[in-house]
Amino acid sequence: MKTLVLILFGMCFFPVSIQQNKAAVTELYNLEGVWELKHQFLYEDNQISDTILNQNGYRQVKMYSKEKVMWTRFDPKDNNEWFGYGTYTIKDGILEERLEYASGPMMKIVDTIQVFRFELTMDSNSYQQINIDKNGQYSLAENYNRVE
Repeated sequence: MKTLVLILFGMCFFPVSIQQNKAAVTELYNLEGVWELKHQFLYEDNQISDTILNQNGYRQVKMYSKEKVMWTRFDPKDNNEWFGYGTYTIKDGILEERLEYASGPMMKIVDTIQVFRFELTMDSNSYQQINIDKNGQYSLAENYNRVE
């Protein structure tokens, strides 16, 4: 009888446990909101080799909402407009962005790169997207802070 009760209890508890774990994983990668680029890292041999700080009014902002992404960049030294809009997905720690619409200079890049794929790490107030080259090596990381 005890065995039967334990089996029934386990059958009831197991699905609840799985659901809670799924919620935790989903929350782990919740990008919804507005994010501003803090700085960038350059890599050599998968090690950070340099940090690029935003200077002289440079600003880059990303907004994520319900599987949609929009970003814009302002660089007072660059006369080009830089912005894009599209969709995003997160699966197994990989962020994928697919731009549907963008500024002229960005559309030239979108024509050659269909999916922007990044390794994603984050906490509640910051995230990092790391470019991985064709050889599996880190090349550049963008580091963002949540805008409150």
